[in-house]
Amino acid sequence: MATYFTEPSRTFGEYLLVPGYSSSECIPSAVSLKTPLVRYRKGEEECPITMNIPMVSAIMQSVSNDTMAIALAKEGGMSFIYGSQSIADEAAMVARVKSYKKGFIVSDSNVRPDATLGDILELKKKTGHSTVAVTDDGTANGKLLGIVASRDYRVSRMSTDVRVSEFMTPFEKLVVADEETTLKEANDIIWDNKINSLPLIDKNQHLKCMVFRKDYDSHKENVNELLDQNKSYMVGAGINTRDYAERVPALVEAGADVLCIDSSEGFSEWQSRTISWIRAKYGDKVKVGAGNVVDREGFRFLAEAGADFVKIGIGGGSICITRETKGIGRGQATAVIEVAKARDEYYQETGIYVPICSDGGIVHDYHITLALAMGADFVMLGRYFSRFDESPTHKLRINGTYVKEYWGEGSNRARNWQRYDMGGAKKLSFEEGVDSYVPYAGALKDGVSVTLAKVKSTMCNCGALTIPELQEKARLTVVSSTSIVEGGSHDVMLKNDVSTIAP
Repeated sequence: MATYFTEPSRTFGEYLLVPGYSSSECIPSAVSLKTPLVRYRKGEEECPITMNIPMVSAIMQSVSNDTMAIALAKEGGMSFIYGSQSIADEAAMVARVKSYKKGFIVSDSNVRPDATLGDILELKKKTGHSTVAVTDDGTANGKLLGIVASRDYRVSRMSTDVRVSEFMTPFEKLVVADEETTLKEANDIIWDNKINSLPLIDKNQHLKCMVFRKDYDSHKENVNELLDQNKSYMVGAGINTRDYAERVPALVEAGADVLCIDSSEGFSEWQSRTISWIRAKYGDKVKVGAGNVVDREGFRFLAEAGADFVKIGIGGGSICITRETKGIGRGQATAVIEVAKARDEYYQETGIYVPICSDGGIVHDYHITLALAMGADFVMLGRYFSRFDESPTHKLRINGTYVKEYWGEGSNRARNWQRYDMGGAKKLSFEEGVDSYVPYAGALKDGVSVTLAKVKSTMCNCGALTIPELQEKARLTVVSSTSIVEGGSHDVMLKNDVSTIAP
């Protein structure tokens, strides 16, 4: 006879936190969001990898590339570069993150001297950058001939047909520096010469990179940067259970700090085989997460197999239709609560703490706080990060509203059959994800800062200054459908809606 669970599985939207006592010390600026990313043993001074915020970006084509990884690492979180691409391309993305020199920017706005003012304006519209390098071949590493900044032209007084060579600041009048110049030296040159940008060139006058005045302030603002021992940004990478023998060595060589098996269902022999192969070849040196699971048995299986963290969630993603197509899954809140209990049991029995990640089911910012309170060490987000400038998808204008593309790894567009691998043919038999749009939300930094401000404020309402303290002190209540309605604005006419009422 089948096993029946007597209690329904619940989502984050069915819970609220009940406020606790807040002392005068419980202020948002005093809250620490540091959290462990990988397993560690009781008694060790600290976890081998600790994040400064409890947020990672999903292993998805429409979310996590090298641009997203750099932006999120600046805020203290980590991206997992998507694995549904060639091994060489994924390794190249990881390498670009690891080799990224903070403050040294490879120019993405470049033209030839025979380009026109119209070309400059189009390029500015595309990149949003007002400083354009003029090189002999129009590339980022061509011979530097000049610079065009917004002060070099006036649209109202110049024809868009005028050549760049006629109004650019020529090389002879530029302040430049050698490519070996340190960031501190470059910033000193910028301040001493009262300039906004400094090109760094090699001995043949080829442009190598740029240093901008505005990035100095930006660097000082990013106090939570997630850096390795070499002061490079940290980055994760997705792998599958098919080509790991070739993909893992390439990603390790590229510098990936953490790997994660990208799979819709983690309670399988395929995952234990993958982890065993990694342990046999690299020991504990290479960190690898696994998942996804939704119950105690699934967690125990992966923890005992050697996973460094375990992801929770099946069918809860906004673009996931696994529950519709296969009738399998579990409410995310219930899954997190049960797996968190299993994680704590495992820690008591073995002295080994295996962090857990809530993946999916996050609709509102406060759901992140609920996931943490229920026991998650961090959350993995797809839709949330896909909305920002730094995601790899196109920004479009539809019906007067800006949106970004967002598609699931199980969609026909992604064709990521490896994620749904059950040992059969190498194909996607049916879709488990959709192709969609999400509202455009601007810069990642701005969005994440607002979200974390909400998380910290709620933690203070619960009398907690750290995530472990929140998990200890949190009191949660199931809410009724009518109390959910009560929680939003009701029985009033919103000012924005009044104008639509007929006179």
